Amino acid sequence: MSARVLVVDDVRANLKLLEVRLNAEYFEVVTAASGPAAIEICERSQCDIVLLDVMMPGMDGFEVAKRLKSNSATHHIPIVMVTALDQPADRVRGLEAGADDFLTKPVNDLALITRVRSLTRLKMMTDELRMRAVTSSEIGMADHAFEAAMDAGLDARILVVDDRASSVGRIEDTLARQHTVEVEGNPQEALFRAAEGKFDLLMLSLDLKNFDALRLVGQVRSLERTRHLPILLITGPGEDARLLRGLDLGANDYILYASDKNEMIARVRTQVRRKRYTEKLRDNVQCSMELAVTDPLTGLFNRRYMESHVGTLVDRAAARGKSLAVLILDIDYFKSINDSHGHDAGDDVLREFSDRLRASIRGIDLACRFGGEEFVVVMPDTDLGVAAVVAERIRRRIAGEHFPIERGSRAIEVTISIGIAARLGPEDSAQQMLKRADEALYRAKRDGRNRVAADAA
Repeated sequence: MSARVLVVDDVRANLKLLEVRLNAEYFEVVTAASGPAAIEICERSQCDIVLLDVMMPGMDGFEVAKRLKSNSATHHIPIVMVTALDQPADRVRGLEAGADDFLTKPVNDLALITRVRSLTRLKMMTDELRMRAVTSSEIGMADHAFEAAMDAGLDARILVVDDRASSVGRIEDTLARQHTVEVEGNPQEALFRAAEGKFDLLMLSLDLKNFDALRLVGQVRSLERTRHLPILLITGPGEDARLLRGLDLGANDYILYASDKNEMIARVRTQVRRKRYTEKLRDNVQCSMELAVTDPLTGLFNRRYMESHVGTLVDRAAARGKSLAVLILDIDYFKSINDSHGHDAGDDVLREFSDRLRASIRGIDLACRFGGEEFVVVMPDTDLGVAAVVAERIRRRIAGEHFPIERGSRAIEVTISIGIAARLGPEDSAQQMLKRADEALYRAKRDGRNRVAADAA
């Protein structure tokens, strides 16, 4: 895994030691000798993870972490504090400042590389989402991801998988005031509960009886519905090898059975905040994708999507020797609706028309707003005769009931004209079909509107 690691330490020998260790594992290393220099590097997006010394003159590591996590440009960068401090209060202070983990000096090589790989993997996963979410902001959509990153991490739903009563009791006593804690002693049942429930965190004991907890980590990461569920491992002394293996399999963090309660609270909140942040990023991406391919007024696919997709449908029909039909629909005298009743009424008509159109076609049919008052429906596995029947049904549904406007206070008559074309043979293209359907639509309008006309070819 190629990643750029920023090592921050005011002691040159410490910088060099970590640089050599990381270079040996093919990480690219950037160094900084002070807190301000580290912040500047992060703001320029020149690193994927920060290894941050705590005890530095001027601005210490706690303050650096706090500033990075409060900045929308840098809050997503994982921070590992490298320190000689080993008191629970120091760990809690670091976690509350925004650190994702700690490494205690002298640093164990295996722990160093495993934590860097684990957190870098997480960073790269969110980077893809963040890059796509930028589009949302550029096109005017609200970006709530930073707001989610500032979330307090409270009121989470947590699934604890542990068969030790003493451990479960301590977790419940520690977390129940801030979260909803559910306990499952059967690890096989836990997988189903995790998949079916909307949990914010899975806390998993590595010391389960008669079951390898690492297998459950792999199962959780292999299921689509639980792939992004944070996993916080619970372990005791002497489990370093299995713990590192669990982190490599996809667990996000760990605590010791004997951890200070405040450290448990802080680590749980960190994982919950991160989950909510990545979920918000995914929501933003989904919204931007929908906006890119749908018409915001009608909710139908837009012209851009239709033009890119109709060719695929035609090629698929040709490859399988199947029929395919295209309808072009145009609302009659739409300009006069806008002129007589206003553009708001015109929008009401477009929305109502789109609702009726959706209700008149199949799920496999592609309905698009082509532009203005013109719409296109692409119908796979449909010949010209069936398409004509469907088109006539749509025409009657539009003409048969007046359209409400002005919030339902008035209703007006609306009719449509429809042109139809069907695929003629292996060489027939989407452009040719649309052209013939458009010519048929012109005939329908020329012959009096409120009618269906089929391609004469």
